[in-house]
Amino acid sequence: MKKLSISFLLVMVIGCANSTQMQTAQSTSSPKDGELSFPSGYTSYPTFLKAVQKPKHVRDLYVNSIGAKTQKGESFPNGSILVMEIYNAETDAAGNTVKGPGGKNIKADLAKVYVMEKGMGWGKNAPMALGNGDWIFTAFTPDGKPMDANYLKCRGCHLPLNEVDFVHRYNEYFDKRG
Repeated sequence: MKKLSISFLLVMVIGCANSTQMQTAQSTSSPKDGELSFPSGYTSYPTFLKAVQKPKHVRDLYVNSIGAKTQKGESFPNGSILVMEIYNAETDAAGNTVKGPGGKNIKADLAKVYVMEKGMGWGKNAPMALGNGDWIFTAFTPDGKPMDANYLKCRGCHLPLNEVDFVHRYNEYFDKRG
C-alpha cells in the first residue's frame, strides 16, 4: 500500500511539473499585451516613417527586417516588429509648441517607446471584440523598461484598420517606400 501511495504521489508531482512546463511554454509563445521584450537595437531597423506629426509629439517608427519584406497589399508576417518612438514636442516658456521649418513640431526628449509584435496565434489572448489579428502591444520607458499603459486604447485605435493588418499609416509607408 505504501509503495502504491508513493508511486501515485510521484506520478502526480511529475504530471504537475510537466503541466506547468507546458503552460509556461504556451504563455511564452503567446504573450499578452505588456509582455513583449524590448527590441534592443531597434534604431538599426529599417525606417517605417520619420517625424510623424501629432499636436504635442513627434513620432519615429521602425520595422524589423521580417516586416520590411512585406509588400503593399500583404499582411505583415509573424515575427514582424513595429516600434514607435514618441518624442515630446519642444515647447516655449509659456508651454506652446515650438514650430520649426515648414511649421512642423521640433523633437525634444524621448517620452516612450511602443512596440507591436506579431506572432502565430497571439491574438487569442486579446480581449473580446478588440482583436487586432495576432498583434500584441507593449509600452516601454525610453531606457527600455516596461511601463504601464492602457492597451485597450491601443487596440481600440488599431481595430478599424483590419483591411491594412491593423497598422496605422500602412498605405503611407508603402507609398513612400515605392
